[in-house]
Amino acid sequence: MKIKFLLGLLFISQILCVTAAEFAYVTNEKDDNISVIDLQKQQVIKEISVGQRPRGIIFNHDQSLAYICASDSDRIQILDLNTEVIVGELPSGEDPETIALHPNGKTIYTSNEDDAILTVIDIASSVVIAQIEVGVEPEGLAVSPDGNLVVVTSETTNMVHWIDTKTNKIIANTLVGARPRSAQFTRDNQHLWVSSEIGGAVVVIDVASKKIVKEFNFNIRGIHRDRVQPVGIELSRDGHYAFVALGPANHIAVINRESMEIEKYLLVGRRVWQLALNQDQSQLLTTNGISGDVSIIDVNKMKVIKSIKVGRYPWGVAIKHINDK
Repeated sequence: MKIKFLLGLLFISQILCVTAAEFAYVTNEKDDNISVIDLQKQQVIKEISVGQRPRGIIFNHDQSLAYICASDSDRIQILDLNTEVIVGELPSGEDPETIALHPNGKTIYTSNEDDAILTVIDIASSVVIAQIEVGVEPEGLAVSPDGNLVVVTSETTNMVHWIDTKTNKIIANTLVGARPRSAQFTRDNQHLWVSSEIGGAVVVIDVASKKIVKEFNFNIRGIHRDRVQPVGIELSRDGHYAFVALGPANHIAVINRESMEIEKYLLVGRRVWQLALNQDQSQLLTTNGISGDVSIIDVNKMKVIKSIKVGRYPWGVAIKHINDK
């Protein structure tokens, strides 16, 4: 009986055993390319040439395509991740910097910093559905998980603009700290996290009321407060952590979302910008613009375990997950 039980456990473990390969795609602003990092080997395995000044990067739902903001090319490029060839472009308006995909997988939003507009694009037809006037220098974008709202932050107007995705109309504005950058919805659609670079803070906004319910300010020993400039935000899927990139402070802030307290700061590369968690949330990657590298953080140990050199001025990062059964 004991042998049969052990054999049964072995059989189940073999069924559940999945070898996961993960690849991080990092946009390099100054090199007009993407560095591809094999996260198992923890090294760059190739570079892919793209348009001028690539910044924002996201995947479609099945991770077969990447959408890349080629800012100085005034285009969103479509990269086939299997062939690693640019297979199309989407009209984006001038200087697209960030992009967000609607949960329906059919619509992309991009912020046009120079024109103070949000561009709404139908992917299948490559047609601009709408261009929405927002505040000066729009930057961060996020679509609510239920697909009902898209928000854009305006750096100079210091606002979060709330837009109904059905009507493409602004329905509310929330004043935040100076130079808001990133925005992230929680998975339950209840809250929106927004970073303010010059304001040096991150706020949590109640989605229903559009009002700020919590503000975080950061204090790192030995670093002047003017260098603490929150930019990228990443929220863990389990609802436990929020990670905030603090720009030229060269640190990541780790926030416990249950206690709503800052737990610690982790030293990474110079001018940390954007963040991405891998599939099982065990690793957090940071793009460090000035030092031209990517830091890998072990989330369980809350420790930086590797620094990987990439191109010049890495900006965005997205992680592709592949299961080999």
